[in-house]
Amino acid sequence: MAAGFKTAEPLEYHRSFLRENCRPDGRELSEFRTTTLNIGSISTADGSALVKVGNTTVICGIKAELTNPTVEAPGKGYIVPNVDLPPLCSSRFRPGPPGEQAQAASQFIADVIESSEVIQTEDLCIDRGKLCWVLYCDLMCLDYDGNVLDACMIALLAALKNTQLPEVTISTETSTPVVNLEKRHELHIHKHPVGASFCVFDDSILIVDPTAEEESLSTAELTVVTDEKDRLCAVHKPGGTSLSGEKLQECISRATARQREIQKLINKVIHSVKTAQ
Repeated sequence: MAAGFKTAEPLEYHRSFLRENCRPDGRELSEFRTTTLNIGSISTADGSALVKVGNTTVICGIKAELTNPTVEAPGKGYIVPNVDLPPLCSSRFRPGPPGEQAQAASQFIADVIESSEVIQTEDLCIDRGKLCWVLYCDLMCLDYDGNVLDACMIALLAALKNTQLPEVTISTETSTPVVNLEKRHELHIHKHPVGASFCVFDDSILIVDPTAEEESLSTAELTVVTDEKDRLCAVHKPGGTSLSGEKLQECISRATARQREIQKLINKVIHSVKTAQ
């Protein structure tokens, strides 16, 4: 009976749980799904991480390349994120060029990188006006079950913390860069932005870390990004019903708690990898 009800009336099915302050998967309204993290799994990348939030799985690989700084910012390198939502992760995505959701996710990640100053791009400059690093951050969703933005943020942050750049010196004789792959150094992570995503049901009920089904039934979605200093880095709300200041405040405080949890998780995983080496 429940299965039929769920298929015929998905919204009513969800409402019957929300009235009891719980959700079909047994979680409380403000509870995140189990989050797991692996780092350094792509040996060909300069840094990588694999994140699972419930069933949503995202892998991030970072490739560093040497290039010329832009004329506008001669003393800075740059970071280029790209989010890929391929058909293999969900039947909702089609083959071909990136769809609207993938483009919006890439733009969101780019905005967060900039507004949070996760890395100071000055650190990526090697020779002012002549040589800098560009970090290509490729984020691919392997399994889509909602809340892909949070998973992307965690994967990106963990992969950046796992990245090791080779030492580059400029040869005095030839004035060309000399790359020493034996000597590598970690990136200096300036801030640790972490996202918390919410869905609004029936214009008033707030749930955290929505599944794909919850996303499809909600009246609004919201992502709040904060860093370890409780600074608000980004609020992303693509349309939908409006939220009261009180509800927004609730989201921000839940996001700051999530930031602590995730930063602890990343540090723990990095520490265990270092001790194992």
